[in-house]
Order: sequence, then C-alpha cells, then structure tokens
Amino acid sequence: MVFASVPRQPGPRSPDAALSVRQVLTLERVLAGEPEVVAGAGQLDRPVRWVHVAEAADVGVMLSGGEMVLTTGVLLAGDEAKQAEYIRSLHHAEAAAVVLGLGRAFPAPPEVMRRAAERCGLPLVVLHRPFPFAELTEEVQSRLVRSKFAAVSLSEAVRTGLTGLITAGAPLQALLDWIAQHSGCPVVVTNLAHRVLATAGERSAVDDVLRDWERIARQAWGHHPGLPGAGGGGEGDGWIRAELGGRGELWGRLLLCGYRGDAATGRLLADRAAEALVLHRMLGGDHARSWEEQSAQSLLTDLVSGVVPARQLLPRARAAGLPVNRRTFVPLVVPGGDPGGLDRVLRVLGMSGLVAELADGATAVLLSLARDQHAEALTAHFAARLRTETGGSSALVAAADACTDWDGVPAGLREARHVADAVTGSAAVDLPAVVRLRDVHLRGLIRLLRDDPQVQSFAERELDGLLCEGDPELLNVLRTYLATGRNKSRTAQLHHVSRPALYRRLEAIQNRLGIDLDDFEQAASVHIALLAHDAQQR
Repeated sequence: MVFASVPRQPGPRSPDAALSVRQVLTLERVLAGEPEVVAGAGQLDRPVRWVHVAEAADVGVMLSGGEMVLTTGVLLAGDEAKQAEYIRSLHHAEAAAVVLGLGRAFPAPPEVMRRAAERCGLPLVVLHRPFPFAELTEEVQSRLVRSKFAAVSLSEAVRTGLTGLITAGAPLQALLDWIAQHSGCPVVVTNLAHRVLATAGERSAVDDVLRDWERIARQAWGHHPGLPGAGGGGEGDGWIRAELGGRGELWGRLLLCGYRGDAATGRLLADRAAEALVLHRMLGGDHARSWEEQSAQSLLTDLVSGVVPARQLLPRARAAGLPVNRRTFVPLVVPGGDPGGLDRVLRVLGMSGLVAELADGATAVLLSLARDQHAEALTAHFAARLRTETGGSSALVAAADACTDWDGVPAGLREARHVADAVTGSAAVDLPAVVRLRDVHLRGLIRLLRDDPQVQSFAERELDGLLCEGDPELLNVLRTYLATGRNKSRTAQLHHVSRPALYRRLEAIQNRLGIDLDDFEQAASVHIALLAHDAQQR
C-alpha cells in the first residue's frame, strides 16, 4: 500500500519554533505509525498548542483551541451521525487536528469523518500502524515546553539588550542597528502615512527595499492579491510588522522586511523591538526631536556632505515622502531658523519639502516644486511668509539656483549654506529676503578663504592696533562704518551717537591702525581684514 504521506514544507525552521501540525506529523516517532492525511491537507500549518488523548464522543466541550486530538474512535464505531458530529464538535472547539489510529474500531479511514473534516477544513490524519499515543504526547509536550522556554529566553534577551541601549542613552539608530543585526533583515520605521523615518540593516538590502518602497508599503499594510502580505500582513512571507504607539494613540509602525526565520520568532522580535522604540520615544531619546526631524536631518546632511552619491539617496528621499519625479528642487538655508517654524510655513503654503537643522545651527530646506511652478516667485513667497511668521524683517533665506536634476541638489545645498554663512552675523544692510550667491560679493569670497593661514595672518596684521587693545566698541564702529560705505550719518544713527562723538571714535581707530580711512585703498584693505576676522570668529 502506498500512503499519502504528509506534504513537507521547504526551507529551514528555527529549532525553538512552535510546532505546526505538519511538523508534528514529520517527527520520527509519528512517521513510525505511517500517517496519512485524508482531509484538511491545506490546513497543516496550524500551530499545535497541546496534544490531547480522548475517546469521549463529546470531547469538543473540554477543549480550548489549538489541541491535536488523538483517538482510536472506539466510541464512534458504527454510528455515522456521531462520527460527523464528533468532527463538527472539534471544528467548533478550534482544534488544530485530529489523529485517528486505525485498528479494531476503524480498519480503514471512515468516509463520513473524512467528508465532514474536509468540509470543516479540519486536518484528519489516520495512522496505519499501531502506535502508542503516550509516546507522541510525551514527544510533543516536551518540545512545546522547550519551545516556550526558548521563546521566553529569547524575549528576555531581546528586551534586556534593547533596554540596556536605552538606559545608556543610545540614539534611535543604535536601537535599529541592534534589531537589524539580530533579525538578519532590513528594518524600517514609518509614520502612519508610510513615510520612512529610519532604516537599519545591510546597506544594499535597505536600498533594495526603499527603491521599491511604494509597492512594499502596499503589500505590507494593504491586501493586494499576489503580493507577499496579501490578506494577513504577509508574516508568512517574512514581512512582519508591529504597531508603535502608547496611551491610546498610534503614531508609527515597524517592519521587518523579508525575515527568513520562522514567523513566531520574527513576531517576537518585532514586538519586543516595538516596545523598546515606544519606550525610547516616551523617555525623550535623541533630545526629544521627532523621528521625522531625525530622518530629514540624516538625509539632508548626507546630501550636503556629498559622501553618499545623490543617486543612491534618491530612494530614501522618495520613501521619506518627498516628491522626486519630474520636479524642480530649490535648496535653501535659513541662518538660525527653527525647523518646526519652517515646517509650519511649508504646510501653510501647501509646499512639499524637507526641513532639517544642520550641524552649524542653520536650517536647510529642500523645496520640491512641480515643473510648471515658478521657482523664484515661490521662493520669494516662502521668504515673505517666514518673515510674517517670525514677526520681523531680519529673517533671511539663502538660496541656490533651482535645478531639475536630482544630482544637482547636493551642490545647491552647499552653495546655499555658503551664502547663509556669508551673511550670518554680518553688519550688511539692505539685503533682500532671499539672498543668493550674487548678493554676497566679497563677503562670500572671504568666507570661503577664512581658513587660509595667509588670510588669517593678513587679518591679524591689519587689525592688530584694535585687536591688541581689546576694544570691541571701536571694532563695531569700524564694522558699521565700512559696511555702510563709509556713511558717517548712517553710522552715527545706527550707534545712537552724535556726529562729533563718531568723529572722535573714527580718529581713535585711524590712530590705532595707522591708516587714513578716507583713502579708498587703505579702507578697502581694512574692510577685507575685518571680513576675514569676522569669518574666522564664526
């Protein structure tokens, strides 16, 4: 006789995984009984919570779900109504499977039970050889106990590792790197709109995920036929998600992308990771900055640095929610700008963009505009709105030329930062709300050269008479006088002094420096030195 043996599931299984019906039937002791699946073959991946030996016809009332029931059917023989009711009872009790030992009561698989089990989708397995049920229960129960202990140990190990990182003040990225290392797959954190806030894992694997993020987001959170994740979150295909939230509010999600271990272990890792991320956020990790701000800062910092090619950062920008297809990009930098306030201006104006504070205290803004929009006019509109929001006319926006090529964004951001650096803290007057490279003239050149030793030596030599005396008031007067084009009336007005008082101070400056400020070349030389000195002080 050829038996229809248990179909095998390909692929490795973690040794501490919970047992499924399929895995129980492939145990060596069970195979000795020559098992044959006669009904419910499509439900063999049901988890087995326990193994129960029972001969009672009404055993269903004693079950709580997930049991594999072993029986010889001795109390069911000869009564087809009882046989059908027995199967229905197990189905209603949510039993994992029923195993019938063939013998005196049933020398062959009972057709009534087979049909009833097939209708209910309940796996019905018959054993063709006599088999001591005690051996099966001992084997499965011991494996289940070991599995539960291993799961508890793993859970505690994961929780301890992540809690240790949190108490040590580790940033979000360190937590995600730990999770990715232990899960062996890319890890993605998103907000509720599926915008990627943070990632971890092997760079090439993460890039593959982000490159196809729109489809992956649909398959992980949607119900699209034919995609991993259709119908139930995709955990059977390694796409394991966990919700992030607390105090009744959901604010994000974590996704293990393509986890290769068993689903139970992956689910445990995801749940423990989610708990840790929620705790990290509640404790104000990363100086209480939002994960959205951290995500934007990481992306814009990488773009400015140029360490990572712009083309490799494009999937990250798209996954972060920045429109990138057929767009015009406008790189901006706002000296001393508040990221939250700038983001609010974007929302009020209905503009798409990323906002993040850079390392030098300035805030970068990358606008993404439709190709048919007027970039210069919208940039001016943004700057005007910013001045309205800040309640003053001193807010400046440094801008680079708009570009339609993503590869030009890094150079544009660096140019905007250079312009912002050139005007920050200067005494320049009458600058436009949107400052460009053409507006900074000599000041911009000096900012670029400020670290040159010869420029530093020149500045010290030209200003030595004032610097050695340590008189900041005279230095400020000189700065204003030169910035206003040597306009004495304007300088006196800005410093709230009379013209005679200003004349005395200008005379003191000339005496200490040994120059004549009415001489254009000497005044220009001192002006350049002062610009270099101010740039070095920054």
